[in-house]
Amino acid sequence: MWQAGMKWLFLILGTTIGAGYASGRELWQFFGHESVLAIGIFVILFMLCCHVILRVSYESQSNHYLPVLTTLLGKRMAVLYDFMIMMYLFTTTAVMYAGSGAALEAFKVPYFVGIVISCFLVVILFFWNTEGVVAMNALLIPGLVILLFVTICLFLMMKNASFSINFHEQSNWPAGFTFTSLNILPLVAVLAAIGSKVKHPGEIWIASVGSAIVLGGLSFLYNHALIQVADELLFFEIPLFAILKHYPSFMAIIMTILLWFAIYTTAVSGLLGLTSRLNNTLNLPWWLFSFILTMLMLPLTFFGFSNLVAFLYPLYGILNLYLLAAILFYPIAKGRSEL
Repeated sequence: MWQAGMKWLFLILGTTIGAGYASGRELWQFFGHESVLAIGIFVILFMLCCHVILRVSYESQSNHYLPVLTTLLGKRMAVLYDFMIMMYLFTTTAVMYAGSGAALEAFKVPYFVGIVISCFLVVILFFWNTEGVVAMNALLIPGLVILLFVTICLFLMMKNASFSINFHEQSNWPAGFTFTSLNILPLVAVLAAIGSKVKHPGEIWIASVGSAIVLGGLSFLYNHALIQVADELLFFEIPLFAILKHYPSFMAIIMTILLWFAIYTTAVSGLLGLTSRLNNTLNLPWWLFSFILTMLMLPLTFFGFSNLVAFLYPLYGILNLYLLAAILFYPIAKGRSEL
């Protein structure tokens, strides 16, 4: 049970910690100053959402997200959000590819060449279907989280950053809701794809509680680190690099590789959600279908990483609030129907 629960925990982290998150761009877009309460709200909501999504997926033994959406929203709204999820996964996977190009530019790799390399490495994983994605997350995510955590903590120690919190100055608390709702669509898409593989309810508790604690703690520290370099962030496409410039060059190289792996895991998770949903009708080999989708995404990458994040992420954060509310109220509605 523990081993399986940790496997789903890493899948959740791999889905959430992508180009936007690991680069700091997504956190700075939603949080920043006066956001401690917002991050606390995010932790609670994220834990509840992961638990409900996994529970519904487990009970329906789902292989893709449409049955889960229908259970949570009803048939009519499920059709709307089915389209929204496909658009979200399509566009944000393109964001991941754009982020991979931006990250590899640190190694003097041309932007589009970096994107092509990432596309190839994502598609090749789909020769092993779902099992390849889960195994990849279990292999990469623990090291990614630990390295990011250590880097941020060392930076905060270097800056002698204090952690005094004024709860009277928390005007950004609504961001906790929009940041959670931003991450709901990929979670529904990816976690619904493994519903039939969850064997015990205990796995759900391990994955939902553990992932919320890890992401909450990391988000608090990362956001606090970004506040220390707030005046410099306008000059960086990737905010993480404003922190890394205070480190020796070898550390910047390690963290850039880490950032690329974060991008890679989320691109794979996004493509998994799309492939598991759409390929049921075509029944193509998973690698071929993922290759076709990737080719269709490439034109979006020309808009640039930071531009895509700045436009798409707040938009999806607002549009997903209805789904967030439906997930949170689902246990209450189910309890009433069983009375």
